[in-house]
Amino acid sequence: MDVVVEVDSDNVSYTENYIETKYKYEYTTAERNGNVIKVTPKSEELVIRTSRRVPKVGVMLVGWGGNNGTTFTAAVIANRLGLSWPTKKGIQESNWYGSLTQASSIRLGGDVFVPFRNLLPMIHPDDIIIDGWDISSMDLIESMERAQVLEHTLQQQLKQHMKGMKPRPSIYIPEFIAANQESRADNIITGTRQEQLEQIQKDIADFKESSGVEKVIILWTANTECFSNVLVGVNDTAGNLKAAIASNSSEIAPSVIFAYAAISMGCPYINGSPQNTFLPGIIDYAEKQGVFIAGDDFKSGQTKIKSVLVDFLVGAGIKPVSIVSYNHLGNNDGKNLSAPEQFRSKEISKSNVVDDIVQSNNTLYKPGEKPDHVVVIKYVPYVGDSKRALDEYTSEILMGGLNTIVIHNTCEDSLLATPLILDLIILAELFTRIEVKQENSPDDGYTLLHPVLSVLSYFCKAPVAPTGTPVVNALSRQRACLENIIKACIGLPADSNMNLEHKVQFLMDTHVKNE
Repeated sequence: MDVVVEVDSDNVSYTENYIETKYKYEYTTAERNGNVIKVTPKSEELVIRTSRRVPKVGVMLVGWGGNNGTTFTAAVIANRLGLSWPTKKGIQESNWYGSLTQASSIRLGGDVFVPFRNLLPMIHPDDIIIDGWDISSMDLIESMERAQVLEHTLQQQLKQHMKGMKPRPSIYIPEFIAANQESRADNIITGTRQEQLEQIQKDIADFKESSGVEKVIILWTANTECFSNVLVGVNDTAGNLKAAIASNSSEIAPSVIFAYAAISMGCPYINGSPQNTFLPGIIDYAEKQGVFIAGDDFKSGQTKIKSVLVDFLVGAGIKPVSIVSYNHLGNNDGKNLSAPEQFRSKEISKSNVVDDIVQSNNTLYKPGEKPDHVVVIKYVPYVGDSKRALDEYTSEILMGGLNTIVIHNTCEDSLLATPLILDLIILAELFTRIEVKQENSPDDGYTLLHPVLSVLSYFCKAPVAPTGTPVVNALSRQRACLENIIKACIGLPADSNMNLEHKVQFLMDTHVKNE
């Protein structure tokens, strides 16, 4: 049974419609003038309100028939029905392990922890309605079998519940994905880019009407595309992008059309692949429309470990000088990435993950200096969705010494990515219901977070942030940001981990007395 968290504070009020919090946000600014750094503590008196009404939500997956799309659909159904199945290790029950919202906890105080999902009203996974597009005409049952991710005995149970699930035709422009995907492309929206855009908009409207959902979230989990060129007059502003789509510009990728369609329909858009879908024109359009976008590229295994380990090493005063990441996999993602231009998109998203961590320590690194960082991906069909990763981290330590850490990681790719899809959907929807204003502002002064939803960076290899905003890759800082914003919504302070009530005697005495 889920617990209910209620905060006992004069600064927090619960009404039928909202949880409303008066919150003192404290932060610092720092300015460097030569060798002098001036640090100024600042604070803002805010009011944060969260709508308590959770709407009926639908998700439309681009690439619904791929490994991630079929596994996500299967997991939602299996958990909704409470399915269990025999394996050689015994009976396995459905769960959401790997999901931050469903399987992790947050400390409220002392040694009291609660599931993340219990802090604010959130979508229940069982209630999500799923639809989507794919360039392959296979239905979801056939696609699930082709993916070879789930146990056969579970697949057999799921088949009767996945009947009739078939992706809508998608956009296929050969120049943007590997040539080896052509044999899959038999479920295509024809016409110009403008006609394709209009069809996607019709699909979104049709899904919303036929399913009865109140909100739709669009999530790209299809093939990695090659990078698009950023061109002045083509995709640098919302207006130019609109004109470029209308003129059928060859620079407009399928993912850009989907993102533009989602924004035009008021639907949050999440990019789970590494290509640069969020061109300046898309960001400009999202800002003008006030619609959330988030990405890029699911951060599920090897890169997540890298963002933890390099943060630990640099934070400990140890200097990583060489990072070599090798992995091979056999699913369709690996097949698509075997093409050089698509691999380049992935290489960039994997490689940049340590940059801000390195730049944070000018004792270890001179300006412009960074570790040698090499990423290798090979396609090996036999291993299927079970990806093998090998990482070597070489670091300089005291007096010219070296320290080398080697990690071998075997992971089932889609079973790590699927919980991230769930979290991104749940949290993107939640943030559409959170508004903030200054305490003395009128009631019509509430505003949403910035449309570039960088608060979801925890789930992304190459997080996108608003212009002028620092990009954070360190996993601990990303999680702390997300956790502390959620806690602020119910009037709880950020967890400083100081625990002075257990370390200073008069605070200890007061704490015990209050207990």
